[in-house]
Amino acid sequence: MIKINDEFPSFNLEGVDGDNRIQSISSENYIDDWKVFYFYPKDFTFICPTEIEQMDRIQRELNIPVIGFSGDNEYCKLNWKQNNKLIENIIHPLVADTGLSLSNELGIVDEENGVCFRATFIINPNNRIQHISINALDTGRNVDEIIRTLQALQSGGLTGCNWKIGDELL
Repeated sequence: MIKINDEFPSFNLEGVDGDNRIQSISSENYIDDWKVFYFYPKDFTFICPTEIEQMDRIQRELNIPVIGFSGDNEYCKLNWKQNNKLIENIIHPLVADTGLSLSNELGIVDEENGVCFRATFIINPNNRIQHISINALDTGRNVDEIIRTLQALQSGGLTGCNWKIGDELL
């Protein structure tokens, strides 16, 4: 499994952008940025759209690139976005890791169910992983904590357990 300070693997996969266009999404377009890449098990499920809608806050509020990945293909993602009120207006891309090749490279595949776990990666501008969290399939993520962790990592200093923007560094 990949770990903290490892380089995030490069990818070039098909996906659906914020304007519902199917296009190639490449890691090369996210060089020199902090970014949040997250993986979810399946399109057309119950927990996933609640997470996807909230993950969009990271890009909207912090102007940090966000990409969501699952093993479903780009046409499935387009159809889902067009038919789900929670995610129809998200601005970040949903990318098709069809065959789960990137998920396997990261070590986040639930082999029993043939899907990726709910994994979140915060990656620095040098393309080095600074945060990894992985949830079981039935447990949604807390985007407020992802935002807090991202801001703590960007702070450039030691941050306490409940540190938030405006708090002193240790």
